[in-house]
Amino acid sequence: MTMTLKILHWLCRLILAGIFLYSGYMKIQEPLQFAVAIAGYKLVPEALVFPLAKFLPWFEIALGYNFLIGWKTRYNAIAASALLFFFIIVLAITVGRGIEANCGCFSMDERISPKTIARDSLILIPAIYLAIESTLRKRWQKATAVPA
Repeated sequence: MTMTLKILHWLCRLILAGIFLYSGYMKIQEPLQFAVAIAGYKLVPEALVFPLAKFLPWFEIALGYNFLIGWKTRYNAIAASALLFFFIIVLAITVGRGIEANCGCFSMDERISPKTIARDSLILIPAIYLAIESTLRKRWQKATAVPA
């Protein structure tokens, strides 16, 4: 069973690394369009649009890199989970308000829709798993321990 958990751990790390590295890279390539996407949500004060557009891609790249090298995986998973949860809420609010805006998630021409919310929710699953993995592993070891 431990080999299965190791494979799951690696898969989650590699999936999240790829997603965050790609997403951050795409946003860095088009910073002005990403800022327009952020402004399109109509949730952020204008003064914060450009600082967010500059910070978020680098934060995503840092998360992706940390997942790739395995540095402080649990803490990065907690940060990724919080970020993804925040994105899901922002997307849901925007859809709920009937605002048609570009997501800015992986490309600058992707419209926000229930599909983007579902996709981000699926991406949240491996992040949550990595955040709680050590707790799950301890419980599994206690449950399978042979009494003396």
